[in-house]
Amino acid sequence: MPSTLLIRADASISMGTGHVMRMIALAQAWQDGGGEVVFLCAEITPALEARLKEEGFLLEKIQASPGSREDLEATCAAIARYGADSIPVALDGYQFDSDFQLGLKKAGCRLLVMDDYGHAAFYHADWVLNQNISAREELYASRAPHTRLLLGTKFALLRREFLKYRGWQRQIPEIARKVLVTLGGADPDNVTGKVIEALSPLDLEVKVVVGGSNPHLPALREAVVSRKTQPAKIELIVNPTDMPGLMAWADLAIAAGGSTAWELTFMGLPSLFMILAENQAAIATELESAGVGICIGRVADFDKDELQIALRRVLENSAERHRTSSAGRNFVDGMGCHRTACQLNQTSPICLRPVSYSDIELLWEWANDPVTRQNSFDSAKIPWEEHSAWCQKKLADADCRLWIASNGGNAPVGCVRFDGKESEATISLTVAPNARGKGYGTKIIQQACDRLFAESPLRVVHAFIKPENIASVKVFEAAGFGYDSDAVCKSQSGRHYTLHAKS
Repeated sequence: MPSTLLIRADASISMGTGHVMRMIALAQAWQDGGGEVVFLCAEITPALEARLKEEGFLLEKIQASPGSREDLEATCAAIARYGADSIPVALDGYQFDSDFQLGLKKAGCRLLVMDDYGHAAFYHADWVLNQNISAREELYASRAPHTRLLLGTKFALLRREFLKYRGWQRQIPEIARKVLVTLGGADPDNVTGKVIEALSPLDLEVKVVVGGSNPHLPALREAVVSRKTQPAKIELIVNPTDMPGLMAWADLAIAAGGSTAWELTFMGLPSLFMILAENQAAIATELESAGVGICIGRVADFDKDELQIALRRVLENSAERHRTSSAGRNFVDGMGCHRTACQLNQTSPICLRPVSYSDIELLWEWANDPVTRQNSFDSAKIPWEEHSAWCQKKLADADCRLWIASNGGNAPVGCVRFDGKESEATISLTVAPNARGKGYGTKIIQQACDRLFAESPLRVVHAFIKPENIASVKVFEAAGFGYDSDAVCKSQSGRHYTLHAKS
């Protein structure tokens, strides 16, 4: 990948934190591919500023009103400093209109615009990404001829902490009692306070998530303390560090119909969606139509009694929660960041083809590369005769899938092998020595596993990695594998990772 990705996004009490949070997901994917990320922010909350620093991203503050001419000039200056036409820029915010996009394109960058409802009069970007279920091509009829549309939940941007749950299976209790409330990092209208009031009389365990920039935080804390004698056990969590863990804990969520919706559907968490802003209306209503959520209306029409009735109905109906959970997990696969990063990198998808006899010598060279041998559980050099016989045996084995991975230029960049039958297989990956450090490993694994699950009855893939092979650990984790257990492989210590097919 190019060395640097620039991201222009803001966060504040009035506009919320969602634009920066979903750009953090894209930034992580770029970082996992070996690139660096610089956030350009005119407005940023203290909590998010700390988060960017913890993630290892650079932050440059723009001294201008968001979306203004001064903002455009400062952003163009940053593009010039970091490399002009060699650098991709991601733009996320409704304040960035057609003129702002055109100004950035004139600066020579490759531009991705994140959008939710077609807010701009014209799109000059190279890519427009709308991750929502409501994304439609007609929203972007006014666009440049070169603009490519990345539409739908296959491009949903999930942060890397969610990916370890790709194969996780949710347990659906007969009667649900654990409720997660997440209504945005800022929540200027204090909808959270109204929901706390509605839930207090019910016999529930409730975790309420709020951002540190929430202007109503003191009042929310007081509301929780004052209701300690009521049936609901309510805990207020400020700036949580493990949002996937909270979603895994919960039986049901009450959430805004924004970007969090894709995290909830990925986690298979049945949810009641509230419309807190007009751009959330189409998302919430279409989620209900698709059977992956329940829309409980606009915040302006909030009614405590109606919320309690809707909540009780879902809490007591395990069959409905099971259907909603299963539908949600099939809706978002967690690979949206990877797909988007590949687009920004302007690389063609990895091409997989079966290994042929003409590839055997190339595979032998890769197998005996010093780094490959060092990371193998059997580090001894492989004689040609032994390798040739092994390859021919594998090519004749119906339970072995052995593929060469090529890049957009049709150059071989790696080899992936699956050994297994019935429902489970073990993966082995080799990245060509001249292709290391270019982000190919994760791409090969993801595309190969997707193809395996699509073409076979195999539903679980196992990977075994040396503990000291940190690079491989990162590659497999970025591809969605989760740590399972320690293991012993050929009398050596190893780490066991697994990936499960979507149900």
